[in-house]
Amino acid sequence: MAYPKVLAFILAGGKGERLFPLTAFRSKPSVPIGGRYRIVDFVLSNLVNSQIYSLYLLVQYRSQSLIEHVRMHWSLSSVVKDHFVAVVPPQMRMGPEWFQGTADAVFQNVNLIQQHNPEFVIIFGADHIYRMDIRQMMDFHLQKEAFVTVAARPVQIEQASSFGVIVCDDERRIVGFQEKPKKPTPMPSDPHRAYVSMGNYIFNKDVLLEALARAQRKKQHDFGAHVIPDLVETGKVFAYDFATNIIPGTMTYEEEGYWRDVGTIAAFFDTHMDMLGEEPLFELDNDLWPIHPSGHEGPSSKILRGDIRNSMIAEGCTIHKAKIRNSFIRSGVVMEDGVSVENCLIMDHVILRKGCKLKKVIVDKMNVIDEGVEIGFDPDKDRFRCHIDSSGIAIVPRGGKIIKSWR
Repeated sequence: MAYPKVLAFILAGGKGERLFPLTAFRSKPSVPIGGRYRIVDFVLSNLVNSQIYSLYLLVQYRSQSLIEHVRMHWSLSSVVKDHFVAVVPPQMRMGPEWFQGTADAVFQNVNLIQQHNPEFVIIFGADHIYRMDIRQMMDFHLQKEAFVTVAARPVQIEQASSFGVIVCDDERRIVGFQEKPKKPTPMPSDPHRAYVSMGNYIFNKDVLLEALARAQRKKQHDFGAHVIPDLVETGKVFAYDFATNIIPGTMTYEEEGYWRDVGTIAAFFDTHMDMLGEEPLFELDNDLWPIHPSGHEGPSSKILRGDIRNSMIAEGCTIHKAKIRNSFIRSGVVMEDGVSVENCLIMDHVILRKGCKLKKVIVDKMNVIDEGVEIGFDPDKDRFRCHIDSSGIAIVPRGGKIIKSWR
């Protein structure tokens, strides 16, 4: 049997205000992560690995960096017309306003759905780090003869109050929603866990078009708050258990059902640490389900001398006599003699001059840290030359700055 025709929308317009200053010049989905990726690469890789190739990326805030990234690194095919990743800015077909919410973003682009005429429309967010075989969710959707399927992640009941909780019956039919409830309703099969929405949906095309038109008449603009709850009474809205999703190549030491919202500096930093080590919680190296990276045009890294432990180093770096611990070094970084980097994220084309020392610091692109500078050791000094997050992590914003020593 031929697989049904599917069209995917990826919602990639998020401001990412809690990731400031990393989002001062770029949207959240385009923030660099994991040595050679951007956040958006994870959802795009999941879709392509799931053999879903018709992809529209809906962008909005500070989108130029994301547009350039997709143009350079996500060209699927020039031969097969249905194989594409296309960036769609707000078309403002309904007036001068930008997207008012997740549902409004898709409603403003219903012409794309009508042009492609798919059987099903997939609507996923672009802000999370995870692996998922979406075909398994589609199989569940078809098996249940659902109108809508919502990807749901089981969490411990004591943690569920921080999320939107999905209430299901024994058939995983959604019967209600609870927004950050004090007493979450547990999963039918497990009193110690509850389902929370991942914000990823599969719709029957006709159901979606009718639901979007109805929501627009009511001036309702969000899938999670308006469109999905309005369809629950049909009895055809189901929750797909993300914990049942099987990814080939997953190692036994990885965290089962790994999923992270990297919406804060602390979560962003901790997710990087999850990727390090001999047995990481999230293994980037999986040939059977790869995260398709940004390509680097340039030489391999040159390590002249160094003491490097538990770190990832991207292409095109030049490392002289340096000490590197538990860190990610992205492409084109130069480290001179005597540099010490511990628990740091060093982004592309940063220069670390002789003798500088960094500890638990994120250095954004195109910066120069001058000779002898120390960051991450004295917060009172650091706050005058970089941004200090509420978690205590120091961030040097993007911008070609030369951070001088105090001498």
